[in-house]
Amino acid sequence: MKRAQILLALLVLLLVWQLTAVLLRQPILPTPLTVLQVFIGEIGGELGRHFLASFWRVMASMLLSVALAAPAGLLLGQSKRLDRIFSPIIYLLYPIPKVVLVPIVILFLGINDLSKIAMIFLILFFQILVLVRDQAASIRPELIYSVSSLGAGRRALFRFVYLPASVPGILTALRQSIGTAVAVLYIVELIATQRGLGYYIYLQGSTLFNYPKMYAGVVAMSLLGLGMYFTVDVLHRKLSPWQFVE
Repeated sequence: MKRAQILLALLVLLLVWQLTAVLLRQPILPTPLTVLQVFIGEIGGELGRHFLASFWRVMASMLLSVALAAPAGLLLGQSKRLDRIFSPIIYLLYPIPKVVLVPIVILFLGINDLSKIAMIFLILFFQILVLVRDQAASIRPELIYSVSSLGAGRRALFRFVYLPASVPGILTALRQSIGTAVAVLYIVELIATQRGLGYYIYLQGSTLFNYPKMYAGVVAMSLLGLGMYFTVDVLHRKLSPWQFVE
Protein backbone atom coordinates (compact mmCIF):
# COMPACT_ATOMS: atom_id res chain seq x y z
CA MET A 1 0.00 0.00 0.00
CA LYS A 2 1.32 3.42 -0.95
CA ARG A 3 2.17 6.05 1.64
CA ALA A 4 -0.20 8.55 0.04
CA GLN A 5 -3.11 6.14 0.56
CA ILE A 6 -2.15 5.64 4.21
CA LEU A 7 -1.89 9.39 4.81
CA LEU A 8 -5.25 9.96 3.12
CA ALA A 9 -6.88 7.29 5.30
CA LEU A 10 -5.34 8.90 8.40
CA LEU A 11 -6.66 12.32 7.42
CA VAL A 12 -10.15 10.90 6.86
CA LEU A 13 -10.12 9.24 10.29
CA LEU A 14 -8.94 12.44 11.97
CA LEU A 15 -11.61 14.44 10.16
CA VAL A 16 -14.34 12.03 11.27
CA TRP A 17 -12.99 12.20 14.83
CA GLN A 18 -12.95 16.01 14.74
CA LEU A 19 -16.50 16.29 13.37
CA THR A 20 -17.84 13.75 15.87
CA ALA A 21 -16.18 15.56 18.78
CA VAL A 22 -17.58 18.94 17.65
CA LEU A 23 -21.10 17.56 17.19
CA LEU A 24 -21.10 15.53 20.40
CA ARG A 25 -19.59 18.25 22.62
CA GLN A 26 -18.96 15.84 25.49
CA PRO A 27 -15.87 15.52 27.72
CA ILE A 28 -15.67 11.81 26.86
CA LEU A 29 -14.58 12.69 23.31
CA PRO A 30 -11.98 15.48 23.13
CA THR A 31 -10.79 16.78 19.75
CA PRO A 32 -7.71 15.32 18.03
CA LEU A 33 -5.81 18.57 18.65
CA THR A 34 -6.48 18.40 22.38
CA VAL A 35 -5.31 14.79 22.52
CA LEU A 36 -2.23 15.62 20.45
CA GLN A 37 -1.25 18.41 22.84
CA VAL A 38 -1.62 16.08 25.83
CA PHE A 39 0.27 13.32 24.02
CA ILE A 40 3.22 15.60 23.26
CA GLY A 41 3.27 16.86 26.82
CA GLU A 42 3.06 13.38 28.37
CA ILE A 43 5.23 11.25 26.08
CA GLY A 44 8.41 12.61 27.63
CA GLY A 45 7.23 11.78 31.13
CA GLU A 46 4.65 9.41 32.62
CA LEU A 47 3.18 8.21 29.32
CA GLY A 48 6.65 7.56 27.92
CA ARG A 49 7.54 5.33 30.89
CA HIS A 50 4.37 3.29 30.43
CA PHE A 51 5.05 3.05 26.69
CA LEU A 52 8.53 1.64 27.30
CA ALA A 53 7.15 -0.94 29.74
CA SER A 54 4.60 -2.13 27.17
CA PHE A 55 7.17 -2.06 24.36
CA TRP A 56 9.55 -4.26 26.37
CA ARG A 57 6.83 -6.83 27.11
CA VAL A 58 5.57 -7.17 23.57
CA MET A 59 9.06 -7.18 22.00
CA ALA A 60 10.34 -9.80 24.44
CA SER A 61 7.36 -12.04 23.72
CA MET A 62 7.74 -11.65 19.95
CA LEU A 63 11.46 -12.44 19.94
CA LEU A 64 10.94 -15.42 22.23
CA SER A 65 8.07 -16.78 20.14
CA VAL A 66 10.04 -16.50 16.88
CA ALA A 67 13.12 -18.08 18.47
CA LEU A 68 11.14 -21.12 19.63
CA ALA A 69 8.22 -21.47 17.21
CA ALA A 70 10.13 -21.00 13.94
CA PRO A 71 12.62 -23.87 14.47
CA ALA A 72 9.83 -26.08 15.84
CA GLY A 73 7.68 -25.35 12.79
CA LEU A 74 10.58 -26.11 10.46
CA LEU A 75 11.21 -29.43 12.17
CA LEU A 76 7.56 -30.45 11.93
CA GLY A 77 7.39 -29.30 8.32
CA GLN A 78 10.33 -31.41 7.19
CA SER A 79 9.61 -34.46 9.33
CA LYS A 80 6.34 -36.27 8.64
CA ARG A 81 6.95 -38.56 11.60
CA LEU A 82 7.25 -35.69 14.09
CA ASP A 83 4.29 -33.95 12.49
CA ARG A 84 2.11 -37.04 12.97
CA ILE A 85 3.07 -37.15 16.65
CA PHE A 86 2.51 -33.49 17.49
CA SER A 87 -0.27 -32.50 15.07
CA PRO A 88 -3.10 -33.83 17.31
CA ILE A 89 -1.75 -31.77 20.23
CA ILE A 90 -1.49 -28.64 18.09
CA TYR A 91 -4.96 -29.31 16.68
CA LEU A 92 -6.42 -29.31 20.19
CA LEU A 93 -4.48 -26.33 21.60
CA TYR A 94 -4.44 -23.95 18.63
CA PRO A 95 -8.16 -23.00 18.60
CA ILE A 96 -8.32 -22.34 22.36
CA PRO A 97 -8.64 -18.57 23.04
CA LYS A 98 -5.43 -17.94 24.95
CA VAL A 99 -7.00 -15.00 26.84
CA VAL A 100 -8.92 -17.48 29.00
CA LEU A 101 -5.57 -18.76 30.30
CA VAL A 102 -4.70 -15.40 31.91
CA PRO A 103 -5.78 -16.43 35.47
CA ILE A 104 -3.94 -19.75 35.19
CA VAL A 105 -0.72 -18.16 33.92
CA ILE A 106 -0.81 -15.57 36.72
CA LEU A 107 -1.35 -18.30 39.33
CA PHE A 108 1.73 -20.18 38.12
CA LEU A 109 4.05 -17.29 37.20
CA GLY A 110 2.84 -14.50 39.49
CA ILE A 111 1.88 -10.92 38.65
CA ASN A 112 5.29 -9.88 37.28
CA ASP A 113 6.42 -9.16 33.73
CA LEU A 114 7.05 -12.86 33.10
CA SER A 115 3.34 -13.74 33.23
CA LYS A 116 2.46 -10.93 30.83
CA ILE A 117 5.20 -11.91 28.38
CA ALA A 118 4.11 -15.56 28.65
CA MET A 119 0.52 -14.72 27.67
CA ILE A 120 1.54 -12.86 24.53
CA PHE A 121 4.08 -15.59 23.77
CA LEU A 122 1.38 -18.28 23.86
CA ILE A 123 -0.66 -16.47 21.22
CA LEU A 124 2.27 -15.77 18.90
CA PHE A 125 3.86 -19.19 19.36
CA PHE A 126 1.01 -21.26 17.95
CA GLN A 127 0.28 -18.90 15.06
CA ILE A 128 3.93 -18.85 13.99
CA LEU A 129 4.32 -22.60 14.54
CA VAL A 130 1.36 -23.54 12.35
CA LEU A 131 2.19 -21.14 9.50
CA VAL A 132 5.88 -22.08 9.42
CA ARG A 133 5.07 -25.80 9.56
CA ASP A 134 2.64 -25.48 6.64
CA GLN A 135 5.13 -23.35 4.70
CA ALA A 136 7.94 -25.86 5.21
CA ALA A 137 5.70 -28.81 4.34
CA SER A 138 4.60 -27.17 1.07
CA ILE A 139 8.12 -26.84 -0.36
CA ARG A 140 8.27 -28.51 -3.78
CA PRO A 141 9.92 -31.95 -3.60
CA GLU A 142 11.96 -31.33 -6.76
CA LEU A 143 13.67 -28.40 -5.04
CA ILE A 144 14.66 -30.61 -2.13
CA TYR A 145 15.83 -33.40 -4.45
CA SER A 146 17.93 -31.03 -6.54
CA VAL A 147 19.72 -29.66 -3.47
CA SER A 148 20.14 -33.15 -2.01
CA SER A 149 21.68 -34.35 -5.27
CA LEU A 150 24.47 -31.82 -4.73
CA GLY A 151 25.39 -33.59 -1.49
CA ALA A 152 23.44 -31.45 0.96
CA GLY A 153 22.62 -33.17 4.24
CA ARG A 154 19.75 -32.49 6.61
CA ARG A 155 21.53 -29.53 8.21
CA ALA A 156 22.28 -27.93 4.84
CA LEU A 157 18.69 -28.48 3.70
CA PHE A 158 17.47 -26.83 6.89
CA ARG A 159 19.73 -23.81 6.38
CA PHE A 160 19.53 -23.27 2.62
CA VAL A 161 16.07 -24.60 1.71
CA TYR A 162 13.61 -24.85 4.60
CA LEU A 163 14.66 -21.71 6.49
CA PRO A 164 14.65 -19.29 3.50
CA ALA A 165 11.38 -20.75 2.25
CA SER A 166 9.77 -20.31 5.67
CA VAL A 167 10.82 -16.69 6.28
CA PRO A 168 7.65 -15.38 4.55
CA GLY A 169 5.53 -17.61 6.79
CA ILE A 170 7.26 -16.33 9.92
CA LEU A 171 6.78 -12.68 8.92
CA THR A 172 3.20 -13.25 7.80
CA ALA A 173 2.42 -14.86 11.16
CA LEU A 174 3.94 -11.89 12.97
CA ARG A 175 1.94 -9.41 10.92
CA GLN A 176 -1.27 -11.29 11.62
CA SER A 177 -0.51 -11.63 15.32
CA ILE A 178 0.53 -8.08 16.20
CA GLY A 179 -3.02 -6.77 16.60
CA THR A 180 -3.98 -9.69 18.82
CA ALA A 181 -0.76 -9.39 20.81
CA VAL A 182 -1.34 -5.69 21.55
CA ALA A 183 -4.96 -6.41 22.52
CA VAL A 184 -3.84 -9.11 24.95
CA LEU A 185 -1.14 -6.76 26.22
CA TYR A 186 -3.86 -4.28 27.17
CA ILE A 187 -5.80 -6.99 29.02
CA VAL A 188 -2.85 -8.36 30.99
CA GLU A 189 -1.74 -4.84 31.94
CA LEU A 190 -5.07 -4.30 33.66
CA ILE A 191 -4.27 -7.03 36.19
CA ALA A 192 -2.17 -6.26 39.25
CA THR A 193 0.32 -3.88 37.69
CA GLN A 194 1.14 -0.20 37.77
CA ARG A 195 3.25 -0.07 34.62
CA GLY A 196 2.18 -0.25 31.01
CA LEU A 197 -0.18 1.46 28.59
CA GLY A 198 -3.11 -0.75 29.53
CA TYR A 199 -2.83 0.37 33.15
CA TYR A 200 -2.36 4.01 32.10
CA ILE A 201 -5.45 4.01 29.83
CA TYR A 202 -7.65 2.36 32.45
CA LEU A 203 -6.40 4.60 35.26
CA GLN A 204 -6.93 7.84 33.35
CA GLY A 205 -10.29 6.86 31.86
CA SER A 206 -12.05 4.86 34.57
CA THR A 207 -10.49 6.19 37.78
CA LEU A 208 -9.29 9.75 37.21
CA PHE A 209 -11.74 10.53 34.37
CA ASN A 210 -8.99 12.41 32.53
CA TYR A 211 -10.24 11.64 29.04
CA PRO A 212 -7.59 13.56 27.05
CA LYS A 213 -4.89 11.52 28.82
CA MET A 214 -6.87 8.35 28.25
CA TYR A 215 -7.02 9.03 24.51
CA ALA A 216 -3.31 9.92 24.53
CA GLY A 217 -2.70 6.45 25.96
CA VAL A 218 -4.88 4.90 23.26
CA VAL A 219 -2.87 6.79 20.63
CA ALA A 220 0.39 5.55 22.19
CA MET A 221 -0.82 1.93 22.15
CA SER A 222 -2.00 2.36 18.55
CA LEU A 223 1.40 3.73 17.57
CA LEU A 224 3.04 0.77 19.29
CA GLY A 225 0.98 -1.68 17.23
CA LEU A 226 1.34 0.27 13.99
CA GLY A 227 5.07 0.72 14.45
CA MET A 228 5.56 -3.02 14.95
CA TYR A 229 3.29 -3.84 12.00
CA PHE A 230 5.07 -1.49 9.59
CA THR A 231 8.48 -2.73 10.80
CA VAL A 232 7.54 -6.34 10.06
CA ASP A 233 6.04 -5.24 6.73
CA VAL A 234 9.32 -3.55 5.73
CA LEU A 235 11.30 -6.65 6.76
CA HIS A 236 8.90 -8.81 4.76
CA ARG A 237 9.43 -6.72 1.64
CA LYS A 238 13.21 -6.73 2.05
CA LEU A 239 13.61 -10.43 2.84
CA SER A 240 10.91 -11.73 0.46
CA PRO A 241 10.73 -9.19 -2.38
CA TRP A 242 9.42 -11.75 -4.88
CA GLN A 243 6.10 -11.85 -3.01
CA PHE A 244 5.44 -8.18 -3.77
CA VAL A 245 6.20 -8.12 -7.49
CA GLU A 246 3.23 -6.65 -9.33
